[in-house]
Amino acid sequence: MTDRPDLGTPLPDSWTPPPKPVRAVMEGRLIRLEPLVVAHAPDLHAANTQPGGARNWDYLPYGPYETEADYAAWVGEMTRDGDPMFYAIIDKATGKAVGVASYLRINPGSGSIEVGHINFSPLLQRKPGATEAMYLMMKWAFEAGYRRYEWKCNALNQPSRGAAMRLGLSYEGVFRQATVSKRRNRDTAWYAAIDSEWPALDAAFQTWLDPANFDSESRQQRRLSDLTHPILVNTG
Repeated sequence: MTDRPDLGTPLPDSWTPPPKPVRAVMEGRLIRLEPLVVAHAPDLHAANTQPGGARNWDYLPYGPYETEADYAAWVGEMTRDGDPMFYAIIDKATGKAVGVASYLRINPGSGSIEVGHINFSPLLQRKPGATEAMYLMMKWAFEAGYRRYEWKCNALNQPSRGAAMRLGLSYEGVFRQATVSKRRNRDTAWYAAIDSEWPALDAAFQTWLDPANFDSESRQQRRLSDLTHPILVNTG
């Protein structure tokens, strides 16, 4: 290929479009990601209805679900296609499903993939297992050959925006009036990490998730945000 910097950097000859995600288990030390099925619905509905769980639905385009049957119907609807591809997050200490997340906007031809539809119940929020789940999903994507890993959220959702940067995804801007959610305008904030950043991100996650990073009362010694902040190319 003729060198034309004005047309963009050529991809290496070795790069080929990565595979689509498959419905397979991803195993961590604290959690296990399983392809979401209706059988997970009882655990998830019970976890989502713990005190404090109602606000989890504020920025999602669906829910909340008052009954287990309603939630199970949603699970059945969401598992009919491969995009989004949902996973249940299983707490290995209890064997219970305590959250969900998905891959979506899966584009092997461009080497891009997004993580989204994240709903961590109160039983998972602010726990190391929540971070491990995000690490396992990012790890699979980059090791499979994806070039770009995206995170998008309602621009008003400050906790999600903070979480994206804590996980090492750089801010890329806001798409104004990007969509409508629950009959309200939604401006969408974009974050992403790219493959050249993955080795440093991988090291940051491994350092933070190491049991030695937590004291006898499970308090962190080093913050993940301190480890990932130097990797960010933009914040916001």
